[in-house]
Amino acid sequence: MKALNLPEPIAAYFEADRRTGAAVAGCFTNGGVVIDEGQTHVGLAAIEDWKTAASAQTSYVVEPLRLEQQDHACIVTGRVTGNFPGSPVDLRYSFALEHGKIASLEITP
Repeated sequence: MKALNLPEPIAAYFEADRRTGAAVAGCFTNGGVVIDEGQTHVGLAAIEDWKTAASAQTSYVVEPLRLEQQDHACIVTGRVTGNFPGSPVDLRYSFALEHGKIASLEITP
């Protein structure tokens, strides 16, 4: 499979997602927002807590499969594989970037 040419902040996010909540939070602006599973997480501490909790519940990896631009968003389709019912599943990661960081991320089926 051909490697995707992801924008640097998005590539850094997927790399950090394999590590810690602090690493993931470091990819975001101070007022960054994550919307996942109907919950909104605002700010670096909340994003770190979200990632830490997700990793405590489930072991998973994300393989980015496709990148598309829609208006001001970069949308990555990623295959999520892990120890959860229905694995693997393809999810859409909609990123808004600002000054070399992620300003917002919405994860949807």
